[in-house]
Amino acid sequence: MSEQRRPATRTDHQRFCVTEGWTERKRATGKRGTHHVNYEFALPDGRILYTRISHPVDRTDYGPSIWSHILRDQLAVTAGEFWACVEDKILPDRQGPNAPAETIPAGVVRALVAEAHIPEAEVRAMTKVEAVQRLAEFYTTGR
Repeated sequence: MSEQRRPATRTDHQRFCVTEGWTERKRATGKRGTHHVNYEFALPDGRILYTRISHPVDRTDYGPSIWSHILRDQLAVTAGEFWACVEDKILPDRQGPNAPAETIPAGVVRALVAEAHIPEAEVRAMTKVEAVQRLAEFYTTGR
C-alpha cells in the first residue's frame, strides 16, 4: 500500500497488539509498569517480539523515525500489514517455516543411486514412499 496515511498513534499501536493477540508483560511482582505498557508475541520460528507503548496510551502520534523502528524491530511488520490489522482486523501472515517434506533416508538414496543406478536427480524427485517401493522392487526383481 503506497497511499499516505495519518501518523500512527499509541492507541493504534495498542489496538494492533490486542488484535493480533500479543500478551501484556507484567513485572516480577505481577504489576504493570508505570511508564510503559509492555507486550510480547511468540513467533512460529521461536523468536519472541517485544514492544512497549508509553503511558498514557492515547492519540499521541509517533514521529516517522521512531515509528519506522517500531514497525521493523518491535512489531516485525510492514506499514500495510500494521494498518490492515488495526483498521480491518486482518492479521499479519506470520507463518512459520514450512515443515520439511518427509525425507528419503540416506541409505535408500545411496542404494538407489549406487546399486540400482538410478540418477540422483530422479531419486530426489521421488517421495519417501516411492523411493522405498522402488528399492524394494530393485531388491526383489533386480530391476
